[in-house]
Amino acid sequence: MKKILLCSCSVIAALFFVAVAGLSQDQDQEVAPKGGKGVCRADVEKFCKGVRPGGGRIWACLKSNEASISQPCRDQMAQARERGKEFHQACRPDVQKFCKGIPRGKGRIISCLKSHEADLGEPCRAFFKKN
Repeated sequence: MKKILLCSCSVIAALFFVAVAGLSQDQDQEVAPKGGKGVCRADVEKFCKGVRPGGGRIWACLKSNEASISQPCRDQMAQARERGKEFHQACRPDVQKFCKGIPRGKGRIISCLKSHEADLGEPCRAFFKKN
């Protein structure tokens, strides 16, 4: 019984970390979108100049410098975190059902979910309508 419980906890933890890593990749684009716009662009240039974009690296850099970055950037990061939490709560069952083998990042999970829009549960559909 202990082995089953330990294994179950390990699987749940692994799924959580994979989901968070995928979200961080997408959050790179949210706080510092390509094309040079965004409230965090100056902070990225100041604190993360040598950091290669992608894989959540920009997000991690900004997070590690959160005490020093501008207030608008901190606010943007907080909003991105909140949207991420809302997304996970609303769409987790649908991600597991429809997008199980889809790699995280670059909007692939969002695209997957949108391709199953008619079959999504009500919480996930409501999330997409709101955002």
